[in-house]
Amino acid sequence: MYNSYLVDATGGGNSAFHNIHNDYLHIVDPNERRRLALAEIDKADFGWNHVRAIVVAGAGFFTDSYDIFAINAVTILLGLVYYDRGVMPTPSQTAVKIATPVGTVFGQIVFGYLADRYGRKKMYGIELIIIIVTTVAQSLLSKSRALNLVGIVIFWRLLMGVGVGGDYPLSAIITSEFATTKWRGAMIGSVFAMQGFGQFSATLVSLIITQTFKGSLKSSATPQTCSSDCALAADKMWRIITGFGALPGCLALYYRITIPETPRYTFDVARDILKAESDVSAYMDGKRAPTRPPDELQRSRAMQRHANELRVPRPSFADFREHFGAWQNGKLLLGTSLSWFFLDIAFYGLGLNNNAVLQTMGFAGTENVFRMLQNVNIGMLIIICAGSIPGYWFTVMLVDIMGRKNLQLLGFTMLTTFFLIIGFAFDDLSRGAFLALYIMSQFFFNFGPNATTFIYPGELFPTRYRALAHGISAAAGKLGAITALAFDPLRSRGATANCNSSGCSPWLDNIMKIFALFMFCGLLSTFLLPETARRSLEDITIEHGHAVTSLKSQSHHPSYRESASTTTSAVMAPPARRFWEWRPTRNRQAFRMRLFSKDSSV
Repeated sequence: MYNSYLVDATGGGNSAFHNIHNDYLHIVDPNERRRLALAEIDKADFGWNHVRAIVVAGAGFFTDSYDIFAINAVTILLGLVYYDRGVMPTPSQTAVKIATPVGTVFGQIVFGYLADRYGRKKMYGIELIIIIVTTVAQSLLSKSRALNLVGIVIFWRLLMGVGVGGDYPLSAIITSEFATTKWRGAMIGSVFAMQGFGQFSATLVSLIITQTFKGSLKSSATPQTCSSDCALAADKMWRIITGFGALPGCLALYYRITIPETPRYTFDVARDILKAESDVSAYMDGKRAPTRPPDELQRSRAMQRHANELRVPRPSFADFREHFGAWQNGKLLLGTSLSWFFLDIAFYGLGLNNNAVLQTMGFAGTENVFRMLQNVNIGMLIIICAGSIPGYWFTVMLVDIMGRKNLQLLGFTMLTTFFLIIGFAFDDLSRGAFLALYIMSQFFFNFGPNATTFIYPGELFPTRYRALAHGISAAAGKLGAITALAFDPLRSRGATANCNSSGCSPWLDNIMKIFALFMFCGLLSTFLLPETARRSLEDITIEHGHAVTSLKSQSHHPSYRESASTTTSAVMAPPARRFWEWRPTRNRQAFRMRLFSKDSSV
C-alpha cells in the first residue's frame, strides 16, 4: 500500500531529473530503500559530479599543505630579519613549526566529532574560514616592545592548525561518502594528492619571490651581515609567501559552503529518508541541490514513521564504547592511529626540516644570501617534482588495483630500507647517492603510507562515527609530528657555534636510523588492517561494525524484532567479546581459537 505523502513527494516524474522516489516508490521497508539509494552512488560511473567533489575538497587540502610547508622558507627569512646572527635559534624554529601540528590535533578531533554530530555540510567551510583569517593575520604581524614576534607567529599558527585539522576528516569523509565504490581510493587519493601541489607551490612562490628581491639579497655575503636592504627585502618576502596561502582558500570557500549533505549521513544519522533520496538524485544529476526538494511536512511525517525502523544504530557514547570496545572494531582504530603516528614521525620530521637536509647535501650557496635561498628552493623543487608528486599520483592510479594494505606494506618496507641505508652509510654516500635515496624515500612516503593512512579511516568505520574516527586517527599522526619536532634538536647535537651549512646537522645519520625503526613499527601495525578496495562502505561496516553492535543496540526496537527473521547472518551475529573481557586459558589451542574468532563467546 502506497503512502500518499510519498506519491506527492515524487510529483513531476522524471522530467526534471532522475528521481529516486519514483524508482523505489513501491518499496515500503526503509532499510531496503536506503540500500538501493546508496547503491546508486556506489555503482555510478565516474563523472563530473565526482570531479567537482575532488576539486572542492582538494582546494582546501592544497591550502593546508601550502601553509604547513611554507614555514621552511619563512623560518629562514625570519632569522635574517629578527636575529643578530641571521639564523633563528633551533628552539624558536621548533616552537614555530610545532605550533601548527598542536592546533591540528585539536581541530581534527573537534571537527570530527562535530561533523558526526551536526552533519558534514554544516561544518564544511568553517575550517577553511579559520585558515584564511589566520593566514592573513600572520602576514600582517609586526614586532613591538610588548610582544615577541615569534610568540605572535606561534599563536596564529596554532589557530591556523585548528582549521587545518578540521579539513582532514571533513575532506576525506565527504569524498568517501560521495565516491563510487570502484574508484573510491583514487578519489580520496586525488584529494590528498593536492598536498603535493601545495608543497610545490609553496616552494615555487618562495623561489619566485627570491628572484624578485635578488638585488637586495646579493648585497649580503652571509646571513650574519644581512641588514638594511637585505633585511627589508627578507621582511617583505616572508609576508608575501605567507599571505599567498590564503588565495586558493578564498577561491574554494563558496563551493564548500554550498556542497550538499552526504546521503549516507542523512540516512544513517539524520534518519531523513526523503531528504536523503532527494539528495542522491541531485548528486547523480550533477546538481548542488534537488530541483524539487521534498515538502517539510512530508519529511517530518516520514522521519517520525521511520525513526525506529532503520536498523542502523543511533550514535551515543554508550554505543561508541560498545562498538570500539569490541576488539574487531577497536583494532581497526588502533591500526589506523598507530600507522599514522609512526608515519608522521618521519614524514614531518624530515618534511619540516627539508632545508636542513638539503644544506647537509650541499644545497646551500656560500656566495651570498640570494644564492643560499635560491639553492635551497631549487633543491626542494627537485625533491618534490622527482619524488613527492609522482608518488601521490602513482597512488591515485594504483590504489584501487593493488589495494590499500599492499600499498601501505610496500611503502613502509621501502622506507625502512632507505632510511637504514642512509643512516648506516651516511659518511660514505656521495652527494648524488644521498639525493637519489632521499628522493626515493619521498616517493615511497606518498606511494605508500602517507596516502593510505588518509584513505583507510574514511572507509573502515560506520557513518555515525566515521568523521570522529578519522579525526582520532589523524590526530595520532600529528602527535607523531609533534614527537618528531620535539626531538628535532638532536639533529644539531654536537654542532659548533660557527658551523657551516653541511656541518650543522652532525646527528642526522642517527636520526635516520631512528626513523627506520618507526617505519618498521608502521609496517607491523598495518597487519591490524583489512583490505577495503572495491568494497562498498556498507559491506565494510557490516563486516567490521554493524555485526558487533546491532543486536544489542537495536533489539529494543519493534521493527528490529519483526525483521529478525529476514536479517542477514552478518547482522544477526552475536556481539564479539571486548578485548578487556578475554580470559587466558591453560589450553593453548582453545586460547588461539578464542583470540582469532570474530564472534568469540567463550
